[in-house]
Amino acid sequence: MKGKVVGKTPPDHARIVIVGGGVVGSSIAYQLALAGETDVVVLERGSVACGTSWHAAGLIMQLRGGHTSTEIASYNARFYPQLEADTGMATGFKQNGTLAIGRNMDRVHEMQRRAGVARSFGIETQTLTPAEVGALYPALDTGLVAGGLFIPGDGQLSPVDTVNALVKGARMRGVQVLEEIPVQALCRLPGGEYRIETPTETITCEKLILACGLWTRDLAAGLGARVPLFACEHMYVVTEAMDFVVPDLPVLRDTDGYTYMKEEAGKLLVGSFEPRGKPLPVDRLPTEQRFIEMAEDWDHFALPYSKAMEMVPALEHIGINRFMNGPESFTPDDLPCLGEAPGLPNLFVAAGLNSEGFEISPGISRALAYWIINGRPDMDLLDYDVARFHPFQVNRNYLKDRAAESLGGIFEMPWPFKEHETARPARKSHLHDRLAASGACFGETAGWERPMWFAPPGVQPKSEYSFFRPNWYAHTAAECRAARTGVVIMDISSFGKTMVQGRDACAFLQWLCVSDTDVPVGKLIYTHMLNPMGGIECDITIDRRALDCFIIYSSAGVHARDMNWMQMHIRADQHVTLTDVTAAYSVLNLQGPLSRALLQSITDTDLSNEAFPFLTAQEIDIGYARVLAKRQTFVGELGWELQIPSEFVQDVYDIIMAAGKEFDLKQAGYHALEHLRCERAYREFGLDLAPDDTPYEAGLGFIVKMDKPDGFLGREALLPQAGKVLQKRMVNFMLNDPEPALFHDELIWMNGEKAGYLSSGAYGFNLGAAVGMGYVRHPDGVSADLIANAEFTIEIGCENHPAKASLKPFYDPKGGRVKS
Repeated sequence: MKGKVVGKTPPDHARIVIVGGGVVGSSIAYQLALAGETDVVVLERGSVACGTSWHAAGLIMQLRGGHTSTEIASYNARFYPQLEADTGMATGFKQNGTLAIGRNMDRVHEMQRRAGVARSFGIETQTLTPAEVGALYPALDTGLVAGGLFIPGDGQLSPVDTVNALVKGARMRGVQVLEEIPVQALCRLPGGEYRIETPTETITCEKLILACGLWTRDLAAGLGARVPLFACEHMYVVTEAMDFVVPDLPVLRDTDGYTYMKEEAGKLLVGSFEPRGKPLPVDRLPTEQRFIEMAEDWDHFALPYSKAMEMVPALEHIGINRFMNGPESFTPDDLPCLGEAPGLPNLFVAAGLNSEGFEISPGISRALAYWIINGRPDMDLLDYDVARFHPFQVNRNYLKDRAAESLGGIFEMPWPFKEHETARPARKSHLHDRLAASGACFGETAGWERPMWFAPPGVQPKSEYSFFRPNWYAHTAAECRAARTGVVIMDISSFGKTMVQGRDACAFLQWLCVSDTDVPVGKLIYTHMLNPMGGIECDITIDRRALDCFIIYSSAGVHARDMNWMQMHIRADQHVTLTDVTAAYSVLNLQGPLSRALLQSITDTDLSNEAFPFLTAQEIDIGYARVLAKRQTFVGELGWELQIPSEFVQDVYDIIMAAGKEFDLKQAGYHALEHLRCERAYREFGLDLAPDDTPYEAGLGFIVKMDKPDGFLGREALLPQAGKVLQKRMVNFMLNDPEPALFHDELIWMNGEKAGYLSSGAYGFNLGAAVGMGYVRHPDGVSADLIANAEFTIEIGCENHPAKASLKPFYDPKGGRVKS
């Protein structure tokens, strides 16, 4: 603003205001400035980095457990040298490498799987024997080491120096970074702008970004935004000087021992992510909330430090120079809160980085800057989207209980299908007690307790995890075989249900969906909602209940996000309302070749093909209930999903179970659902479908109605793909060897070259081998001929396994069973 001193006095108005001057806020400011957005103001209540950034360990790792998270994280090793070159300021960044060690073979296998992800991105890794680990880090007791993974391009930096470099880079381009200006209140104005009140100034802005760490939750709540995070005490110690601690000593990650260690000016910094953290309510923070240091807690730190002394025996004989205990914020799922807040246009959140701020800030700030400027992200940020959270997840009791586990989750073994143990149960179906009495072993999604598998009499319903054969495999196999040869029942009440009503409901859905939604009442539609780039934002089923009423069905984990996507696209002149009716209706899923016979035995409605075709819905009578029966499947068999008013579901369930004895009815869980849908190659949103995948790339072009009179959102982006052989295409795989298991993120090799990775995988109990699916990429196009004539292998833990490949499912490729 004219007449004001840049960097000293706040303006009356700015295009963009960022609240928070730590590594996240300063990174976003820098990325915005690089992109040409300079009408930006950063407000920091103290001095930059004084919140939690100043006490960070400053570790830099490029590799994560999956491809999307690694794409975000791996940018850091390229970014920090560029930052130094741009600003002329040292960040302390050095690439002394990360040495990850495993104390058991399960951990070694997990590291080998990560090495496969690294190869996708060209990240150099070295898998090491215990002897090679000892040669690289002589202070270790290699008798405790089963193997290691060395990543030479990783390293460490100086947190405060790095934030100062980011601030300088932003200021060089005209961004105002203002210190000692606390934000007291936020308000959204009727015109859509935001007002920020400070002790001396009032500032308005077009776009507001909250990047204030553990304080973001309460600040966002004042605007009605949900940002579920909670602080924990994060502890590390710095030893006295030690002879083996040289400048190029690798960062050590002993995740089985809950500790990390790094060189710190000739001393050793030993930090931890212990199995259960120590939650810290905001009201227990000191009054002066700058450069916070909590009291030492050796009782809590004793376990990880004892593990550190086991691995590095020299620690037993060295003194402690400093004990650091500072707050860090954690989210319920250990993933950041990023993106535009639901229901609050132009309010963006970047918080809850789970003690990994310096590792992932470069990647998420670049992605968020693009989103802020262009109105949409340019990459898959589905896992990080703040819109994923449900209303109950800002409950402080829930957050406090889950935060302790989230801290430990940073180093916990990332088993396939690992379930959270804390903050449960939160949400239970009306059948929970009946299912528990039947031997259900429960998992949790979006707070819902869901049966994952059923233990037969004499077997404890408790999951034992494995990368090979978890203890539920035999029981899930029996459930899967029953679905293919007999009949199974599943409680899928947790699936999201959104009622779309109003005069303009049909026109609204016609524009948002790729399929024709103006269908007769009772017709079911499987469809997608796209972004302007043609990427899939929602993967849903629609049931038309009346001319002005539709029910949208979503997966439980993305239901909140789906509702937000629809809400943000309702125009001001449209008469459309959205209502979450998930809890009002329970759903029983009856699937298998005997499902018709069983269901016909308890209702007088004609269930024949002629009277009740596939992908239609009718109301039927069961007991005293009126049940909406939908003939559809996600397992690839004849079946019905029975939507029942929740107050009637217990009686309907009892009737089905009693009648089912004649048909050898089996109860099945969500593990069976996963294995069955992978056999049939049904895609799942969040795994196989994401905002950077199109329906044609996913092999789902048959649902796209390109000739709808008024088009649909994303149609123009799809035009070049329609009817073409694409360079990216979903392909199905089945291993030749019946022994290995597949989960996801395994590398796909085609004719000896990297061609993609699996988005989903599961053992095909009815096929006799593991199956998976993933996008294959080829510059000349992924055609049926290419797939038929190429040789494929799937990499599992650094070993390649030959596989068959097909554009069609390996189970029932013609899809006849669902229409039988």
